[in-house]
Amino acid sequence: MASQANSRVLSGFLDYLRIEKGLAPLSISAYTTDIGQFSEFLEKRKRVLLTVRRGDVRDFLQQLFSNQVDGRSVGRKLSALRHLYRYLLLDKKIEHDPTLNIESPRQWKVLPKALARDEMEATLAAPLTRHGSGKVRNAKESAALIARDRAMLEVFYAGALRVSEVVNAKLEDLKLEAGYMLVRGKGDKERVAPLGKSAQGALTQYLAESRPVLASGKRNGVSAASAMNSPLLFIARGGRKLTRQRVWQMVRAASAASGRIASPHTLRHSCATHMVENGADLRTVQTILGHADISTTQIYTHLALDRLRTVYQKHHPRAKAR
Repeated sequence: MASQANSRVLSGFLDYLRIEKGLAPLSISAYTTDIGQFSEFLEKRKRVLLTVRRGDVRDFLQQLFSNQVDGRSVGRKLSALRHLYRYLLLDKKIEHDPTLNIESPRQWKVLPKALARDEMEATLAAPLTRHGSGKVRNAKESAALIARDRAMLEVFYAGALRVSEVVNAKLEDLKLEAGYMLVRGKGDKERVAPLGKSAQGALTQYLAESRPVLASGKRNGVSAASAMNSPLLFIARGGRKLTRQRVWQMVRAASAASGRIASPHTLRHSCATHMVENGADLRTVQTILGHADISTTQIYTHLALDRLRTVYQKHHPRAKAR
């Protein structure tokens, strides 16, 4: 049993700390907690402390960051693992230290959260029937809101847009037949956001059937002419401008269908993550995201490396043990 093997290793290490190092009970308790947490992580992977690889340690630390554990606590856990494997190496229980050359957690960047592909599909297909606190007056208006929200979700995912870029998008920026839209991002920098067939289809339906309904809906002081002539791509009822908060609410409601609670930024990162997983190079992803510096996009490098490793192990004749 992995848990029994790990318990024996931990027990021997704690005896070493207590007897040979003379550590205080509080320090030993901290080591017990940190290494015990790592042991639980390994047992889910059906691995034990004596057969750990460097990748296991990195994945454990990355999981801590993903769970919003602060850098100081992650650094303490890495320090505990360094002490453990130094002890095991000196005691000749292992031949290689898996914590060797792992950089300080201060140098790590937290990986953005992304939806899995099936979660993303569930979010895009969600029946979006909740539209804030205002009452929807009729079925036609309700259908228009649903089509608008579906189009926005598709655009978020297709072009990795930020919420501000979606609410400020203009009709004149949309080049639907060409399959892209112009986006004005941070610092008023303009970039091209590609639109796939799904996004194009959702936008076509929204523009033809739903946007006119919303423009002629309840106006709250907005004139009919102003509503119809709004330059904005996505509008609220009466041609009013959508708020960031309303878009956040819509994305949260849609993502609940996947069992996750996502934000507009989650959809942006999901686009980048799924592209890299499918083999896109980082320069292309950088261009789509609108990152000024490639180093910002390099947080996705681990995805490219994971895919490279998977493809290599599947196809290289010497990759598997004989």
